[in-house]
Amino acid sequence: MTGRTPERSEARLPAPALMFIALVVAVVASLGTPLITSVATTFHVSLDSAQWTLTVALLSGAVATPVLGRLGAGPHRRATILVTLAVVVAGSALTVLPLPFAWLLIGRAAQGVGVGLTALMMGVARDHLPEERSAATIALISVVSIIGAGVGYPLTALLAEIGGVRAAYSLGLFVTAVALLTAWRSIPAAPEGRSAHVNVPGALVLAGGLFLVLFLAGQRSLWSRHLAVAVILAVVAVLLLCVWTASELRSKAPLVGVRAVRHPAVAGANLAMFIGGSGMYLLLTLITRYAQTPHSAGYGFGLTTFVAGLVLVPFSVLGFVAGKLTPRIRTLIDAPVLLAGSAVVVGGGFVLFAAARSNLAELLVAMGVLGFGVGSFSAAMPGVILAVTPKSETSSAMSFNYVVRSVGYALGSATGGLILVAGTDAGQLFPNDHAYTTAALVGITAMAVTALTATALARHRPPEKKSHRSHGQRADPPPVEPMTGSQEGRRPRRPGRGRGNLSLVASANGRNEAHGQLEEVVAGHHRLVAQLARWHR
Repeated sequence: MTGRTPERSEARLPAPALMFIALVVAVVASLGTPLITSVATTFHVSLDSAQWTLTVALLSGAVATPVLGRLGAGPHRRATILVTLAVVVAGSALTVLPLPFAWLLIGRAAQGVGVGLTALMMGVARDHLPEERSAATIALISVVSIIGAGVGYPLTALLAEIGGVRAAYSLGLFVTAVALLTAWRSIPAAPEGRSAHVNVPGALVLAGGLFLVLFLAGQRSLWSRHLAVAVILAVVAVLLLCVWTASELRSKAPLVGVRAVRHPAVAGANLAMFIGGSGMYLLLTLITRYAQTPHSAGYGFGLTTFVAGLVLVPFSVLGFVAGKLTPRIRTLIDAPVLLAGSAVVVGGGFVLFAAARSNLAELLVAMGVLGFGVGSFSAAMPGVILAVTPKSETSSAMSFNYVVRSVGYALGSATGGLILVAGTDAGQLFPNDHAYTTAALVGITAMAVTALTATALARHRPPEKKSHRSHGQRADPPPVEPMTGSQEGRRPRRPGRGRGNLSLVASANGRNEAHGQLEEVVAGHHRLVAQLARWHR
């Protein structure tokens, strides 16, 4: 025993601390987005090379997320969180120091590792917060992990315009240091009795497969110039992921509970996350790119990086509002239905962008609609997965969902880039305006498929029992009715009849305590039967 009571753990764990840590790692991982051009000019590298400051963070986050999720399911979750944040702080320091470009990439890779902490924050909330607070907190953690880009984008762009790239990356160093201090003061130890073993060979195989998938999604020029090489790498990626799946099914200590992932609710939620995530990220990139396109292209608004970052403000604000409202709506509507409705809202954002984008106000409205849809979708997603997931597997289950989301985002970005490249006339620098409409129609299709997937999930989902429990919690098992009877014949009686009817509830603290309770119940039962026999005589 550690001497730490559950009440003390909950008192030490303010929910804003968990949301702040999730927000920080999301902001830091997205720092490369507005700084690509500045990095290219500062370090005298090409734009393709500068793009790796964003890609390498995405890759390291996707690879680290399932590993951290498995470690978070074990007894050393607090140490895992603190060490990971220390790695992020060290990486942030590398981005600020006057070092060559290679060190900047190493620092960005270290910063991307922090993305895997989001699932661990959910696990902490589910273990240590009261039931009525944990579901709402988990929903908001999921939301802030997405709207973090909208928070960090304008701040980073402003710092870059004022003090250059190093000043912009200093924001990451400051907030990650604060997050590390917050975690050290607030994060409690994991509950006792848990264990976690990392399947290292499986982790390496998964890392290789994910690396190739995300690399191919981000290298659009490879598909157009070296199609045969791209196809070979794609086949290798599929083979690696198949080998990983087979090894996970045979492993006694799997990195991700593949059998649990095959549960219809979890599989359907991950499929919706993959397709919906690709559509959501597609619209986000379309709007920001359209806003920055100069007037000379015949459309666009020619916004600076900082002003373009402000376009994301409606996305972040309405996304957070939706995250706050979703737990309340969940008391009336099942989570899969909310997923379907959120997909329809995002589809509405695509319709607005396709039909009306002649002035900046219309772009802001489309971005706000997108933010509301993404916020409600992200807040509802954990409810679908955690409803069929044990508490001890919260971090692992949600980390896999976040890997699926990352791959979906990469697919959405690649899809938008390919459509816009195909819509660029020979000798022109920018795509024609109709290419954006085509991309929006593809996005509408993706969100329609997402809505249908969520609807099918809702139709095959058993009706939820209304109770005082939050939607992310598993109900306790029903009490076990023991055999009762007289001392002479030890006849079994039907439950609910006679004085000798007792209920035996298995203790959740372990098998030994359950056996102790059983012995006490049996002894009490014998005393009661003996007393009844004396009265009868």
